[in-house]
Amino acid sequence: MGSENIEASQILPNTTIKVILDNTSLSFHDDQTQEQQEESSRRSSGKGTWKHAAFHIATTIATPAAYAPLPYAVASLGWPLGVSSLIAATLATWYSSLLIASLWEWNGKKHVTYRHLAQSIFGFWGYWCTAFFQQVASLGNNIAVQIAAGISLKAVYKHFHPDGSLTLQHAIILFGAFQLLLSQLPDIHSLRWLNAACTFSTIGFAATTIGVTIYNGKKIDRKLISYSSPESSSFLHIFQAFNGLGAIAFSFGDAMLPEIQDTIREPAKKNTYKGVLGAYSIIMVSYWLLAFSGYWAFGSGVQSYIVNSLTTPKWTIVMANLLAVFQMSGCYQIYCRPTYACFEDRLLPDKTNNFSFRYCRDRLIFTSIYIVLITLVAAAMPFFGNFVSVCGAVGFTPLDFVVPALAFIKAGKMPKDRKLCIMVKIVNYGIAAWFSVVAVLGCIGAIRFITLDIKQYKFFYDM
Repeated sequence: MGSENIEASQILPNTTIKVILDNTSLSFHDDQTQEQQEESSRRSSGKGTWKHAAFHIATTIATPAAYAPLPYAVASLGWPLGVSSLIAATLATWYSSLLIASLWEWNGKKHVTYRHLAQSIFGFWGYWCTAFFQQVASLGNNIAVQIAAGISLKAVYKHFHPDGSLTLQHAIILFGAFQLLLSQLPDIHSLRWLNAACTFSTIGFAATTIGVTIYNGKKIDRKLISYSSPESSSFLHIFQAFNGLGAIAFSFGDAMLPEIQDTIREPAKKNTYKGVLGAYSIIMVSYWLLAFSGYWAFGSGVQSYIVNSLTTPKWTIVMANLLAVFQMSGCYQIYCRPTYACFEDRLLPDKTNNFSFRYCRDRLIFTSIYIVLITLVAAAMPFFGNFVSVCGAVGFTPLDFVVPALAFIKAGKMPKDRKLCIMVKIVNYGIAAWFSVVAVLGCIGAIRFITLDIKQYKFFYDM
């Protein structure tokens, strides 16, 4: 235990978090299911470094689909509430990620998926509730990502062929075909080099978009920019604010940390701490700069996909869109893996030979069905901003805010100091309660605006 304290203190800058994560008591239970024991035993030890952890985490969270709606979310909430909500969400998800990482082998057993971690702490219902939220997050995220990638691909095409016939639906299908190819890679660790490149694409996209946003903002007559709500009634403005909360929750979506941690070499906990810190260093700077500069530049008229608000210089917008498509390819793959894992665990008898004919055939069939369904929904209802909000509210908010806070308390991983223990409980219960409210409000706002979009646009509308 002493060496573990020393290791954590070398990584985490905040003394309180160091004490919370490491000065704890371990309790051992024998409630691991036979299914999980078999899954743990068949998996090899992780091979990734803390850098790989940072690449995976950054790719999972900091996608253009997550960056893009932030100025719109801040505009929906206004300066005071928008800024405070974004900062609070950043700090809360950083803290929650450290809590989940600290629960690695919390009872002496390896829990290689989020749902199995939840089962070890909350029991039967913990498994199935987490599996449900994870699937909602996975499916919703990939629908939103595919819409965003289609928007970017179409924008690049229109730059070179202004009168071309390619529609948004065509672009969405092209992206889906590329994802089907990548889906044949066996696991998350096999994506490490793709995600490394995606992390650099994330930085490139953020830097390009922030720079071009500020450039465009200076070109615009500032007297024409309004920061008041574009909605005509206070009733719609309330729903717009709810929608903004859901979009912020989506932007910090990371429902895959235990799966990522399973790919990291020992000491997995220490390396994941470092990976979280490295990823959030990128996320914090880029998110805040883009959100605030985007709202400053375009005011309440900013588009839900920020790149659509940019007008000049053209070549930088093309570059931003290309970087966005490449980065979202990695994010899409990370989030389809829980669904693929469920399929493999139940329907593929030979999971040890990833190159057998039967394995490859069955995997191709299942991944094709998955990609076709996601592509069909994305093409039929390409309402990017509102899909982002409902996905963030229903899928990501429980997994990123509520479950980590409650799981840490339930697992008995509390500080020995009584005052610090009380403080941790207050913080954790406060996070769980507030973000439960955010989930409900965000879902209400998103559903309201999706309903309005369906009334205004036809299915398969070329937006």
